[in-house]
Amino acid sequence: MASITETYIKHAQSAPEKIALQTNDQQINYYDWYKMICKTANWLDSLGFDQHTVGILLPNGIHLLQLFAGAAKAGWVTVLYDLKWTETELDKRLILSKPTILITSKALFPKIRHLSTNILIWEEIIDEIEKASSIRNDEVNGETPFYMGFTSGTTGNPKSFIRTHDSWAASFERSRIDFQLDKNDHVIIPGALIHSHFLYGAISTLFLGGTVYLIEKFSPKMTLSLMASQPITTVYVVPTMMTAFLEYGRQMDKNMKIISSGAKWEENAKQQIKQVFQNISIYEFYGASELSFVTVLTDKENDRKPGSVGRPCHNVEIQIRRSNMEPAKPYELGKIYVKSNMLFLGYLEPDEFGDQCRIRSIHDENGWVTVNDMGYMDEEGYLYISGRKNNMILYGGINIFPGEIEAVISQHPAVDEVAVIGLADSYWGQIVAAVLKGSTTIPVLKKFCRQHLSSHKIPRKWFFIDEMPYTTSGKIARQQLKEDIESKMMSH
Repeated sequence: MASITETYIKHAQSAPEKIALQTNDQQINYYDWYKMICKTANWLDSLGFDQHTVGILLPNGIHLLQLFAGAAKAGWVTVLYDLKWTETELDKRLILSKPTILITSKALFPKIRHLSTNILIWEEIIDEIEKASSIRNDEVNGETPFYMGFTSGTTGNPKSFIRTHDSWAASFERSRIDFQLDKNDHVIIPGALIHSHFLYGAISTLFLGGTVYLIEKFSPKMTLSLMASQPITTVYVVPTMMTAFLEYGRQMDKNMKIISSGAKWEENAKQQIKQVFQNISIYEFYGASELSFVTVLTDKENDRKPGSVGRPCHNVEIQIRRSNMEPAKPYELGKIYVKSNMLFLGYLEPDEFGDQCRIRSIHDENGWVTVNDMGYMDEEGYLYISGRKNNMILYGGINIFPGEIEAVISQHPAVDEVAVIGLADSYWGQIVAAVLKGSTTIPVLKKFCRQHLSSHKIPRKWFFIDEMPYTTSGKIARQQLKEDIESKMMSH
């Protein structure tokens, strides 16, 4: 199909002065954006490496998008690393992704100075990139990989997934059709680009020829100010952001699209949002890193199908399968399988010798993929998610895996047994709760967790019990445990 940067030259020729990217203190038009991307691609080529994977550890900003898009144009694979990761979490992902070079800032360099990777400092390479040629006529093949992200297994150990230009270019077309986006849109990206929802929002807007308003760090006040003062048409959010907007109580009657991912909105929260933002159109979509867009639900459809995550996006097929792989009937629970041209290439895994990696596809012989989510479809083809895979906790749009947290807490000598569960929360969607047997205290456990876990993974609630409930096979009965805890909370 296409590379994710191939439209830049057209935008530079047809609308050279149009603003492509805007931050609080910088504007880049499409003519300059195209030149920046060509220079970045040519600079990467000049480094002379045989392997082409660039790691980026930088805060939000135009420079991050410049490196990402420039690497894509050069045929490199980009890996983004989260500033919030602990040293252990970062090291795991660096070992897995094996970047050829790692670009960071002077301020962040001390965090990774111990690594043997080729580390380049952004402030020291700006002039080198600027001196590179701005002429580049070739485009990479659509089948070329360009993006490596991370997802996790049941233990929270990261897995890296690979996406090709074709898969995102196909997703851009779905944005045109399912979200009604085009070159006339002015799009706010209020979240961190490490999260693919916001990265995709920025890169897709640039592909389509719209204008991106980038915020360095999420600020409800700044986002609302931009929504009021600029010709904003679209805002990419996760539900917790909209809840944060509500706290300001600022009425707004502009026509805008809200594109939401990460969690299903609580119905009462959605109604409150509609009262404050009176002329918005809400698009909620269900998807996954491996699948891209699967279904979309508009706010009008939500009035009829409030529990649904919507109908399949354009050119997306969905099957619900029983355990014997036979198709399920309407309203019959089963595993969700997806087929489209937006699917990922596969997971990156070490080979048998451990020094090289190979891509492992999870497509079946007919091109179907599942990420083990469970659900059902009604007679009109609307999808309902019944259970997230492997007890995953969805905290403000972030996937948290209980096994990782349990492994840490269980290391404390005063903890006999622990189970981590997700409890419903009106703001975050779900919060992390730890249920344990032991003889220590909550402050001691919180301090212990801070040494080993990112802040968002530290349990928000703690419960001490005398005995864990078990299934007949001897495993912790998580559902029963969760129901017991929720019942206890309601009684108090």
